[in-house]
Amino acid sequence: MKLYYHPLSGHAHRAQLFLSLLGVPHELVELDLANGAHKTPEFLKLNPLGQVPVLEDGDLVVTDSTAILVYLARKYDRSDWLPQDTVSAARIQRWLAVAAGEIAYGPCAARLITVFGVDFRPDEVIARAHRILRVIDAELSDRDFLLGTGPTIADVALYSYIANAPEGNVDLAAYGNVRRWLASMEQLPGFVAFPKTPIGLAA
Repeated sequence: MKLYYHPLSGHAHRAQLFLSLLGVPHELVELDLANGAHKTPEFLKLNPLGQVPVLEDGDLVVTDSTAILVYLARKYDRSDWLPQDTVSAARIQRWLAVAAGEIAYGPCAARLITVFGVDFRPDEVIARAHRILRVIDAELSDRDFLLGTGPTIADVALYSYIANAPEGNVDLAAYGNVRRWLASMEQLPGFVAFPKTPIGLAA
């Protein structure tokens, strides 16, 4: 199994983190995004969108970070990470949508400005980040993880960009429940840290 990734991509880190939490042997293939390795004809055959991460499992190719989380949980029959009951499945889908929406356009976008020089308006994306962080902090007021006492792929999907939000000038100081949740994630067996860049509030 191969994971095509970039070490500073939070989307790629989600997939790398989950592979490690599951203890699945895999090969990491780092792409030099700065020099366009994700736009080569060879890589575009794997993912026509030219994005990381990409998981290659034999002849099967899975693109999109949250799709990779679902695939791995199903492949290894890990109902602890992806429960099968209707209510839990719906709750997880809600958080996967948050990862692709509010997280992508909030803390992820804020970090893209400082780490990759993307031309977004800092005030707008930082405000979005704080809006979703307030919601998540409230959700975690009475539980250790997003769905309850144990982690699921919902937690994996949200972790990376929240953990490194200070790189995008998003201060986590006011979100005690979020910081407690981050620490709980970081204590899980097999946890792999998302490399931090000394930039923004993390400088």
